[in-house]
Amino acid sequence: MIYITGDTHGKFERIEQFCGKFKTSREDVLIILGDAGINFFGWVKDHVKKEFLETLPITFFCIHGNHEQRPQTIGSYQEKLWRGGVVYYEKEYPDLLFAKDGEVFDFNGKQTIVTGGAYSVDRMYRLIHGYGWWPDEQPSEEIKQNVERKLNELSWNVDVVLSHTVPLKYEPTEVFLEGLDQSKVDRTTEEWLDKIEDRLNYQKWYCGHYHTEKKVDKIEIMFENIKKFLE
Repeated sequence: MIYITGDTHGKFERIEQFCGKFKTSREDVLIILGDAGINFFGWVKDHVKKEFLETLPITFFCIHGNHEQRPQTIGSYQEKLWRGGVVYYEKEYPDLLFAKDGEVFDFNGKQTIVTGGAYSVDRMYRLIHGYGWWPDEQPSEEIKQNVERKLNELSWNVDVVLSHTVPLKYEPTEVFLEGLDQSKVDRTTEEWLDKIEDRLNYQKWYCGHYHTEKKVDKIEIMFENIKKFLE
């Protein structure tokens, strides 16, 4: 079985409860739509969390958010082919997988393309207080080109899109933070995804990032809810 949920930010109590309730196994997959909080604190704290997650009877498949390091910048990560696409993993934690942006994965026969990243509106707060922030949080031009190259190969037809943020036209403005000057928010990723969405023939688009749960057209924003993939 394949399940999907939104940001976890390093808090996996609900995932642990879910695994116990539904008697999951390693053959089951949980997609986390960015900001999993697994590569966040640094070596010691992160590895304690990873050791705990390896005890849960499920395989994690995480896309890149904005509040976490990219695994390809961490020396312990390697690449391998999994379900038709490239993932990053560590030998010690083989069931914690991180999707490479622009790769296409086979989930229950559905071609699923992944593109993560977003802008941190709390960047200055995080820097002032010494919290984790990484300048490569948004997709680079190289990543964008790779995504578009892959879509060209697929004639702009996929079944499912997994992203952290949303195409610009689908931003849930009703949950924007009060007092935040929206004119200073970098929306280049959302604008790029908007252009992708305009051209793309797809069945479903899942995303996280906004800490809300909402469906509009074929777009679904997820947070704490856990559901079956394409339910």
